[in-house]
Amino acid sequence: MGGNKIQPLPNERARRNMKQLTLEDIVLWEAQAEKLHWFKRWDKVFNDSTWFAGGTINASYTCLDAHINAGRGDHVAIIWEDELGNKKRISYQKLYDMNNQIAYNLRKLGVKKGDHVVVYLPMIPEAVATMLAIARLGAIHVVVFSGFGAEALRNRVIDVGAKIIITTDFDIRRGKRIALREIVDRAVLQDLNIQVIDVGILNVGTPLESSEKTYVIPEAVESSHPLFILYTSGSTGKPKGIAHSTGGYLTYVHSTIKWAFNINKESIYWCTADIGWVTGHSYGVYGPLTHGATIVMYDGAPDAPSQDIWWKLIERYKITIFYTAPTALRFFMKLGDTLIKKHDLSSLQVLGSVGEPLNPHVWNWYNEVIGGGRCPIIDTWWQTETGGFMLAPTGQVQQVPKPGSVAKPLPGIEMDIIDERGESVDADTKGFLVVKKPWPGMHLGMGLTGMYRCGDYAIKDAQGDHWILGRADEVLNIAGHRVGTAEIESAMLSHTAIAESAAIGVIDEIKGEGVVVFVVLRNVENDSLNTSKTSPLSQKALDSTSLERELLACVHAHIGKFATPSGIHTIAKMPKTRSGKIMRRVLKAMVQETPLGDLSTMEDVDVIEEILKVYRDFLATKHTKM
Repeated sequence: MGGNKIQPLPNERARRNMKQLTLEDIVLWEAQAEKLHWFKRWDKVFNDSTWFAGGTINASYTCLDAHINAGRGDHVAIIWEDELGNKKRISYQKLYDMNNQIAYNLRKLGVKKGDHVVVYLPMIPEAVATMLAIARLGAIHVVVFSGFGAEALRNRVIDVGAKIIITTDFDIRRGKRIALREIVDRAVLQDLNIQVIDVGILNVGTPLESSEKTYVIPEAVESSHPLFILYTSGSTGKPKGIAHSTGGYLTYVHSTIKWAFNINKESIYWCTADIGWVTGHSYGVYGPLTHGATIVMYDGAPDAPSQDIWWKLIERYKITIFYTAPTALRFFMKLGDTLIKKHDLSSLQVLGSVGEPLNPHVWNWYNEVIGGGRCPIIDTWWQTETGGFMLAPTGQVQQVPKPGSVAKPLPGIEMDIIDERGESVDADTKGFLVVKKPWPGMHLGMGLTGMYRCGDYAIKDAQGDHWILGRADEVLNIAGHRVGTAEIESAMLSHTAIAESAAIGVIDEIKGEGVVVFVVLRNVENDSLNTSKTSPLSQKALDSTSLERELLACVHAHIGKFATPSGIHTIAKMPKTRSGKIMRRVLKAMVQETPLGDLSTMEDVDVIEEILKVYRDFLATKHTKM
């Protein structure tokens, strides 16, 4: 398994071990762990990279049995809906029964503690029950995003050495049937020694041994026992598996979701992330279920069967906590506010953001249009490797909002911003974000031989609040100036006409590197945040060269003239994965006229021809003017 390991820095100060935990840290994490059910209490809170050494626990018991035993079996665990309008309300008792049923039949198939089981399922309640069933047996679940194609799935199955894949026949996305079982069959190609099991068979009756009871005693696993492995997107290079322990991870997500969102048993909580990603694991399943909250699951695209389906769901189910990504927010900004304003969103109490920097303009839209100016916005920074939130405002403390900031480290977390020599930088100075001491959510295999380099650029202001500038490995060197593509994209998004932007580095004979930017325009009809006084946001104005001049002015004001893009291209739609991530590598390949690579995860392949036409027209016009 891979992942971002600790990267020692060049000087002695940076090469030292991670800081030791203080007595205050030990007291903090011990108190948090005590909020969960342990079969055997730990001997030591932290010992040689192991959290809660000597303790035994089970994730399924923590998320289900504990609530059943507390008399909350009738409480709703999952509210589910799909694009076709099918609906389910599943109580904790029902989810517990499903969990035992699936675990029982998996055990009959030979699954035992330490085995790896691949889960290739859409956003259905059975997916949650299956994850917990695997954990109940002490096995390790490997959830693969159901938007991945056969090759991506095959690579992960081979890498982890799984013997079983759990899937279903099909899913529906934007009205189209996605044949998941056929994708699995192509991935297996009859040359892998692996069983393919339909989740329906595992969850209906007791077909494998109908005369026996289906209750499964949860396996008491060591705190350090792996709960799951998740793979990075794999859009380039070999996918990397990140493993998380059971005890430390559960303690961390239980703590951080409380600190950030102030979740409780009565919360109606919706995290829009797919279970195939770490956000879906930590804050779609494990975090809220350890608190006995009600989670909402929607199996469908954000604009299907209607462009206001998300707001219908919030209104229909009285959702109180809403956690989504800036990509989705920009998509809805593009559509305008009219549909949103038709719905009563007054049940919302807390708004969250995850996945990428939340531009101040998007923050303001989120605050005003979705939150009505009354909901705290919890903008979170974390990674698959960290297991849970590292930087975030806390919902329990009144804080002066700083749109675009991810605030300060959460309790027990120590972070810093350093230069290339490993020295701390001054306030308001860009540097590398690092973690300086252990935390319970750290992934298995993370060494303690130096500070953990997160791979992101960031700035910390004089008050200690952090601002994420994007990946340090997505950096351009323009005429000797290093600038992150995320900074250029943020400059574009500061203009009220822009919904989405993607900056691509290109070779420049004079500057060394240059930048080409693709933008998607907002739907400016009935736009409550249209405060531009420099030009009317009419479609005519957007199609004119005046917009390009204004966007260049934004880049000059935010970054400098050295970062002037060599081209700004207006397109109707970004190439995205089914999870909503912009496939910048595809745009880069188009610009460089190189092979586009694997497109199996792309939501809509048809957008490629549209983008190519825009870019070719630009090149033709440019050539004509020369």
